Amino acid sequence: MRVVVTGAAGFIGSQVTGALSGAGHEVLAVDAPRRSPTPVLARRTWDEVAARPGVTAVETDLAVDDLDPVAAADVVIHLAGRPGVRSSWGGGRAAAERDNVLATARLLAACARRPARLRPRVVVASSSSVYGSAPHRPNREDDPLDPASPYAVSKVEVERLARAAARDGLRTVLLRYFSVYGPRQRPDMAFHRFVEAALDGRPLPVFGDGRKSRSFTHVRDVVAATLAAAVEELPPGVALNVGHSEPVTVRAAIGVLAEVLGVRPEIRREAPVAGDAALTWADTGRARELLGWTARVDLAAGLADQIAWHRALRRQEAGAVVA
Repeated sequence: MRVVVTGAAGFIGSQVTGALSGAGHEVLAVDAPRRSPTPVLARRTWDEVAARPGVTAVETDLAVDDLDPVAAADVVIHLAGRPGVRSSWGGGRAAAERDNVLATARLLAACARRPARLRPRVVVASSSSVYGSAPHRPNREDDPLDPASPYAVSKVEVERLARAAARDGLRTVLLRYFSVYGPRQRPDMAFHRFVEAALDGRPLPVFGDGRKSRSFTHVRDVVAATLAAAVEELPPGVALNVGHSEPVTVRAAIGVLAEVLGVRPEIRREAPVAGDAALTWADTGRARELLGWTARVDLAAGLADQIAWHRALRRQEAGAVVA
């Protein structure tokens, strides 16, 4: 199977690319690492992705470049975009519009231009942020959407574009990811900041009082759901929640992290983030029914995995400095 992965230098995209190439698929990895908020990290990951057997890596800006070659595939897994609720306010609003909405519109249009029998299936990454805060029960895919940040608004528009493309004959599926964590997590994300602070012996920076709850979902589970969505025959335009079914407060998650590390961390409270949901909670019944998927990695095991990655990265960086 020939698969295109956009955002292949990213946290999730790099691991989806690795899983596909490891399974023997022909993979076209697409990204623009120079536009990443963390270009040095993106470049390093991009070089690792490009070196994998069976992977062809092409630097492409989805918002301006010719996308007809990108659309020539059996499946397009569209993970590229501008992430982050916090960074989408102010000047970040235009970046979210460009890299999420415009890029997706152009990619879907390129896929739709293919002859009908050659059009790829398109798996599109969305976010739990489209729901806003969950109503004290798990969010189901048919719940009303209530975006509370420019980032979330951009993802709602991405979903609208994908559903419109489905009505026009393109086989699209939307995956609403919930609070993904694990190895290669971006530096701006909560567990990355917590682990680095704890390993340095610094206070852990927590936005607000730590009472917000999340369906924290390990990246290995997210990769499994994404690959399943790439091969299963699904209703065009369907949305699927990809999240752990048990929400955990940030405070409780820090407690798990502290237990895994064997430390008693100090907390530094910071101002709450505008648009940050009080509760995210995934109803995954539809993903279980249509994909046979459910999240399997519990938080303690998932955090141990992420901590091991941080420590390995530190050893690697220390070795590079010595050399």
